[in-house]
Amino acid sequence: MNFLACDLGGTKVLLGIFERVINDDSPKLLFKKKYLSSDWNSFELILEDFLKNECKNITHPTSACFAVAGPLSNNNAKIINLSWNISGNALQNKFNFKRCEIINDFAVQIYGIPFLKKDQYSTIQNGSYSEGANNDLHAIVGAGTGLGIARGIISEGKVKVLASEGGHVEYSPKSKLEWELKIWLKNYLKVERISCERIISGSGLSRIAEWRLSKSDAKNHPLQKYLKEIKVFDAKRKELPEKICNLSREGDQLMIEVERIWLSAYASLLGDVALQELCFGGLWISGGTASKHFKNFKSDLFLKQFFDKGRLKDILKTIPMKVILDEEFGLFSAACRAKMLLKT
Repeated sequence: MNFLACDLGGTKVLLGIFERVINDDSPKLLFKKKYLSSDWNSFELILEDFLKNECKNITHPTSACFAVAGPLSNNNAKIINLSWNISGNALQNKFNFKRCEIINDFAVQIYGIPFLKKDQYSTIQNGSYSEGANNDLHAIVGAGTGLGIARGIISEGKVKVLASEGGHVEYSPKSKLEWELKIWLKNYLKVERISCERIISGSGLSRIAEWRLSKSDAKNHPLQKYLKEIKVFDAKRKELPEKICNLSREGDQLMIEVERIWLSAYASLLGDVALQELCFGGLWISGGTASKHFKNFKSDLFLKQFFDKGRLKDILKTIPMKVILDEEFGLFSAACRAKMLLKT
């Protein structure tokens, strides 16, 4: 029996057909394809092309789960960047699915956690047993295009997702330098409030670099030319995080400083989430930057900031912390949910 999974973002759509395998709880991928959203006028046209042209020799999927980046209500979603309105009920009727669900593209990852295989994640710390702790509670945090946070209860094969908009909580500077960054960013973006997502995301890393490069000692930095290009072609901004990380690895002192500020903010937020949720089942780091920064997540700088919670730091040592290495974990998790829908 086959089922369909989809990870739908503002720039690309990843679709996959999976099958249920006996004696293996994880869904097995049969076929997948990536589409560029800008090449299509609607999501229904993409799905129609995928099912009719790409999957014509595969058994039609019985259930479907669509993980989407956008506001959700009553199994409907609006993809703001594309002006697409997606109805789960309409998709179910048009494409003859027995069950069809639309879910937030980050919250869906809770469904994937129970079915992870060892090559899909790595461990930062195992944690330790704490008497009376709720080992069913998990939290997942991920920096990518934005900053996602979700929580879930995983118990006896059942999964309960608790969505969150925690990525939009107030950014709290911990040093004079970080206060300077926050004030600069408020002026630069012309906003009254700076959320954690403004700092802890791919675009956040870019903004930290722009702030650092605005200082007088950085006027001859090689990225200055690139910043001028961005002002003309804003689409090139998405390439900046990778350039920052590459320069940092090559020993560029300014970009090392930028990456350290970003990493410190990320670690501090993770510590806050761990204390708020008391997720003794596991604190998971996901998102587009996770696999790229895995070594950084095990660094002394990162762990020092994570544990820097005063009298409660010892609690954090009891919480397992792991990094998702699978860059298509969103699609995998949507497949796990679609598999669950077969049983309902």
